[in-house]
Amino acid sequence: MTSKDDFPDCFGDLEKVFPMGPKGLRETPEQCFYHCPVKTKCLQEALATKDGIQIEEEVIERSTKAGAISFFERWSRKKQAHRRGLKMKK
Repeated sequence: MTSKDDFPDCFGDLEKVFPMGPKGLRETPEQCFYHCPVKTKCLQEALATKDGIQIEEEVIERSTKAGAISFFERWSRKKQAHRRGLKMKK
C-alpha cells in the first residue's frame, strides 16, 4: 500500500492537477498527463473534494446548455453531486 509520503506535493491539489485553461475549460497539465505515474488516482482525489463537486456541477450545466443531457438527467446528477457534498460536511 502506498503512503501519502510517496506521492508528489501536488497530489490531489485541484488547482495544480486540473487548472482552468486559456479557453475557459479545465485541462490536465502536460507534465501530469504524460509524466505522472499516479495521475488517475491524483485526479480522482482532487475531484472528490468540495471544489471537485462544484466542477462537476459546472460540467453538468455546460452539458445542459449544449443539449447533451435532458432536464431530468441534469436534475438527477445535480442532486447526486449535492448529496455527496453534504456527506463531506459531516
